[in-house]
Amino acid sequence: MAYKKDALLHNYDVYPKVFTAGKETEIHVRPLGGRPVFEPGKTYELVICSLDGGNPDYFPSTGDFRYQKVTADENGCFAFFHTFDSEQEYFLRFLSDEGKRLVQFPVYCVEKDLAGRYPFMGDLHMHTNLSDGSETPEVVAANYRKYGYDFTVISDHNRYYPSLRAIEKYKDAPISLNIVPGEEVHMPRVYGKKNDVHIVNFGGEFSVNALVEDIAVEEVGKDLKTRAIRENDVPDVMTMAEFEAKMQALADEIDVPEGIDRVPAAVCKWVFDQIKAANGLGIFPHPNWIPNAFHVPERFTDWLMETKPFDAFEVLGGESYYEHNGFQTARYYEERAKGNRFPIVGSTDSHGSYPELNPKGFICETIVFSPENERKALISSIKDYYSVAVDTISTEFRLVGEQRFIRYGCFLLKNYFPLHDDLCYEEGRLMKQYVTGTPEEREEALETLRAISGRTERLMKKYFAF
Repeated sequence: MAYKKDALLHNYDVYPKVFTAGKETEIHVRPLGGRPVFEPGKTYELVICSLDGGNPDYFPSTGDFRYQKVTADENGCFAFFHTFDSEQEYFLRFLSDEGKRLVQFPVYCVEKDLAGRYPFMGDLHMHTNLSDGSETPEVVAANYRKYGYDFTVISDHNRYYPSLRAIEKYKDAPISLNIVPGEEVHMPRVYGKKNDVHIVNFGGEFSVNALVEDIAVEEVGKDLKTRAIRENDVPDVMTMAEFEAKMQALADEIDVPEGIDRVPAAVCKWVFDQIKAANGLGIFPHPNWIPNAFHVPERFTDWLMETKPFDAFEVLGGESYYEHNGFQTARYYEERAKGNRFPIVGSTDSHGSYPELNPKGFICETIVFSPENERKALISSIKDYYSVAVDTISTEFRLVGEQRFIRYGCFLLKNYFPLHDDLCYEEGRLMKQYVTGTPEEREEALETLRAISGRTERLMKKYFAF
């Protein structure tokens, strides 16, 4: 999404913006033609202000303001060293000769476990016109890169192969968007008994939908190239009768409390187990979606929260009414208060990739703090709790997750992602031109993509001193 850009990001370049606690860091401040302009050769007083400690004039026990003299070079730029003590936001505050604030720049210090983990923005649940969405898989991917995504998944209902199509379309294009394979899993009825708990398979190496002779197999067949990204250890496709017998046997064996329907419980657990076997991330999405009543009964959600067969909970999803994301957010924090910790994500559940046609397609997203923008690294990072969900329903964003990542994510949304998104826009535009244009337009797009390749990676290395 396009976040409101602070005027300071237009007028000054401060780098790095993020660095490690306890490690001396060289900070650069470079004017970009805005005001105030620093006078070359002049010495200014710089105050490095710890945000957490409060004002030392009122709270001397905790307040932490450090003072030093810095001199502007011949271009009105600064370079200075400082060791930041703890994980939090700091202000670099420049003072006038009269001691008044001229300008200040926010920067962020992280502890060692976050050093080497970069923030990647993305979505783990969205649809195309190969199920009930509006655009083709490749256009959906291009449009969400245009809006600032580093990774995305095509998770069509009942179908894994659309995600493989999107990956295939860009295999020869030098893009930085990581398109992850996936699907939204809907298993067939078991002797007439329906399981309607939707489950997202993010990054699994084979399709769970295609383990049964159902919609996906009927459309594209059993060939591994349509249902897996690995060649070995992929389960065989079951007939409908084999699936029903297997699920009924699991339902007969499963231990569930009174009030929990055994077949849906057994099917849910089996699906999540298959996603684990596929090295994917099994996501429990939108229990408080209201198609006519809550999509998942509260008691069934209670059971899932108690047993945790899923890998991550979609705390923010694709509806804008409060009962949806508001109730799910409250559920997450209440579970945390009880000591029940689990990873969370925010996903649009998008069915259209143009905001003019689908405003709900841009209401939330996920920041993953990962060593790299790669499928396995993203999944591992989410499982290790290095993610935060971002609510963008209103013009002022909100974050859901652990306080540490909420604070860090807030800083990044204001001070890093606007710069990052500027670069993503052009790549996304060219991606769409590459897959929909005339031969001449496609060649032009490919040539330009080659010329701008790696820009977001270089930006990341500049602003994160790890």
